[in-house]
Amino acid sequence: MNTEPISNLHRVLSRGHFAVTAECGPPRGANGEAVREKGALLKGVVDAVNVTDNQTAIVRMSSISACKHLMDLGLEPVMQMVTRDRNRIALQSDILGAYSLGIKNILCLSGDHQRFGSHPEALNVFDIDSMNLLSTVRTMREQGKDLSGHALDGAPKMFIGAAANPFADPFEYRVIRLAKKIDAGADFIQTQCIYNLDRFKAWMDMAAGEGLTEKVHILAGVTPLKSAPMARYMAQNVAGMDIPEPLLRRMAGVPKKKAAQEGIAICLETLQALREIPGVHGVHIMAIEWENQVKTIVERAGLLPRP
Repeated sequence: MNTEPISNLHRVLSRGHFAVTAECGPPRGANGEAVREKGALLKGVVDAVNVTDNQTAIVRMSSISACKHLMDLGLEPVMQMVTRDRNRIALQSDILGAYSLGIKNILCLSGDHQRFGSHPEALNVFDIDSMNLLSTVRTMREQGKDLSGHALDGAPKMFIGAAANPFADPFEYRVIRLAKKIDAGADFIQTQCIYNLDRFKAWMDMAAGEGLTEKVHILAGVTPLKSAPMARYMAQNVAGMDIPEPLLRRMAGVPKKKAAQEGIAICLETLQALREIPGVHGVHIMAIEWENQVKTIVERAGLLPRP
């Protein structure tokens, strides 16, 4: 990849700063103001904002249009793109369209299966998977050609990201899969939200042992817990989630009115620990419908102002 920074997020990471990204879920409708309200809470607080792509397989405003709303506010988006709903023709078309609007970061995902969403009867596509999508974006960026070999009239020079879950089984395969994503074209990685620090450190040690932390920027995911029931639900029902029992007991052991404060305290402790792990280049804060707390977290973590 060209050493000249492609985006603000790329600039922050390439210059050795500890990056901070957040997340914005588009509304289940055409209300652009809903996106702008979330964006206003994040402006000046983070380096870039992920915009989800019909997350949990529920129909929402498109990621591309929500990205444009954030850009109009002066925020830099990371456009998430899933392979569930589009074939390779539509994926490449949307990549070109997004870049033409000024979207410079992309996160390549497979997407939640439609049976978990609001249209379980819908047909999925999965013409290519997330690994192939990474390779597709890199080919378009570096060769200036689409997958058919046709020369593009303007290549999408995008900063390419992928997701990683250090907590799924088999654990030993997690680093092998990370290596494959890097080989496919990932410039940065955003991880599943981290509560089990010991297991995450073990994953990072394995990645470092393979030289992977020198090849990619790893942004560690954190999600502040709002309540003990939320923590227990995530632990029991969210695939690939690893919340240790002592942490669940800690959340359950505080009065209900103070649970949110405790969740933020845990998030800050986790963030501080993550900053001390070699190879962690930033943090991705997934404050699900709790965007008004992102500034508090970033500020209390000593990560403001942003570079």
